[in-house]
Amino acid sequence: MPSSWKPNFLLIYAGQAVSDFSSMVLQFAIIWTLTDQTGSPMVLSGAMLVSFLPEAVIGLSAGLLIDRYSRKAIMILSDVFISFVSVLLALVYTFGSISVGLVMAILFLRSVGSAFQRPCLQAITPQIVPKDQLARCAGYSQSIQSVSKLVSPAVAAVLYKVWGLNLFILLDVLGAAAAVTTLALSSIPPVLEGERRPLHLIRDIKEGFRILYGGGMLGIAGIGALYTSALMPVSALFPIICLSYFNGGSTGAGMVEMLFSAGVLTGALILSATGGMKNKVLTIVLAAFLMSVCLLTGGLLPPSGLYIFAAVAFFMGICAPCFWGSQTALLQQSFAEEHMGRVMAITGSIRVIASPVSLSVSGILSERFGAQLWFLVASGLTMLTGLLCLAIPSIRRCDKVYLEDIHSH
Repeated sequence: MPSSWKPNFLLIYAGQAVSDFSSMVLQFAIIWTLTDQTGSPMVLSGAMLVSFLPEAVIGLSAGLLIDRYSRKAIMILSDVFISFVSVLLALVYTFGSISVGLVMAILFLRSVGSAFQRPCLQAITPQIVPKDQLARCAGYSQSIQSVSKLVSPAVAAVLYKVWGLNLFILLDVLGAAAAVTTLALSSIPPVLEGERRPLHLIRDIKEGFRILYGGGMLGIAGIGALYTSALMPVSALFPIICLSYFNGGSTGAGMVEMLFSAGVLTGALILSATGGMKNKVLTIVLAAFLMSVCLLTGGLLPPSGLYIFAAVAFFMGICAPCFWGSQTALLQQSFAEEHMGRVMAITGSIRVIASPVSLSVSGILSERFGAQLWFLVASGLTMLTGLLCLAIPSIRRCDKVYLEDIHSH
């Protein structure tokens, strides 16, 4: 791998950062359009569902294509496809009225593009980044996402009052153009050489699971799914627990959300600066245990503990990128480049498939017993993820780079 990998990495990720930011701003504008038109929580829940469903449904087959064809071309086509779908929305908005069904379809199609784009970017990273720098680069990626998530709602909120939806779409198209341009200028080496065997969906998906299992990482994928199941409802319940339990009003809810986002950014910057611990599994375990303590504290606070809860949310934010960044780096360093598309797509699908179940269960429990109960449940689940990492030998020993370093000494 060339020593001058940093400019190439920064070129690709700079374009993706601009594209991610513009897409998030448009996403918020679309959600607020739905809110203005319907005011229905059910519609907004449906919008959330269609936004991540394709990753679960298409992710398995997307990984096969990512491993067989030019990853640069797939990312460029994904960005172009997402922009094309946005332009269709602009045309309908200009010459007719937007129905809820149409907006759902647009969100679904944009998510189809993302189902190819995200795992492809994760698969490209080990091709252009040295293995000992993967955790740092995962921290850079998490930092970019954190800034986008922190800033895009505020930008969208300000512009929504003065912009029409078409200007948000134009911003998204310009963001995609930036990503396509930087990808076109970047250097991404081909993975496969020689003749490819014919594509066989079921056989190749099974082979992907065998690769993941053989590398000792199927357990890590399951751990990630359990962690997601615990925390995705927590993010949805933040406003509810602030308003209904802590009586903090919209100001208190905004403060908690902002501190959580600031914590995510802080954790991502720590990971990018240090690369985490040499043993990435231990980093995952410690992040899970600290998250469990934070959730337990938040669930046990009295109604007068809003400011303590806000501080807890900040530390929860720090834990998240340390967990996900270390898991991503662990996956990226453990498999051959020609398998990386299937590995990242399958682990993403496993993680997403678990989400609707936990969202449904948390909704029922929170409706009946209060949102704070799910924080206690999530505390137990995140503690369990850490314990499983320590208890299952195949997971505990899966950091090959760490083991090789130990053996060399």
